Amino acid sequence: MAAAPEVFRQAVATLTSARPRAEIELSEVGPPKRLAPWAHALAAEANGPAGELATARLVLLHDPEGQEAWDGVLRLVVYLRAELDPELATDPLLPAVGWSWLTDALEGSGAAWTALGGTVTLTSSARFGDIAGPSRSHDLELRGSWTATDADLGPHAAAFHELMASASGLPPEGVSMLGRPSNGIAPRD
Repeated sequence: MAAAPEVFRQAVATLTSARPRAEIELSEVGPPKRLAPWAHALAAEANGPAGELATARLVLLHDPEGQEAWDGVLRLVVYLRAELDPELATDPLLPAVGWSWLTDALEGSGAAWTALGGTVTLTSSARFGDIAGPSRSHDLELRGSWTATDADLGPHAAAFHELMASASGLPPEGVSMLGRPSNGIAPRD
């Protein structure tokens, strides 16, 4: 890390100094090697109040030369997977709701960003034979990327933590759940 550019070291320091709420577990993982000269990655897991599960990775990419599509030199990439209730898995509005988890989190955190893009995919799987797990499962997968306009990634980390909370059905901090969460996330079997 000592040989890394100062802007990248500062970005990693501010990204990793933000602490998530207790229900979200973070760990550093190996970043992809070929997307940019410098990279750092975090993995996250959050369990909601009824056992809902969301997992994600957040990757910071730094290219001192920038890349045309990035519109900058610091790119953040997120991949999130959340389990869904079967009755909500076919809701035509669900992809827009999933995408709003990311955009609302970025806007609410005060993060400065540009060039945001991504996809939301709904999957339904049926298991057969000796594969463990429920006979059917439904998942939402969100892939997004955006460019940070400066090296202070604390707000981006806060947005990532909020995305995890939304995807796992966690209520806002300081609020207790009285019933089942309304975001469509299913409890694990």
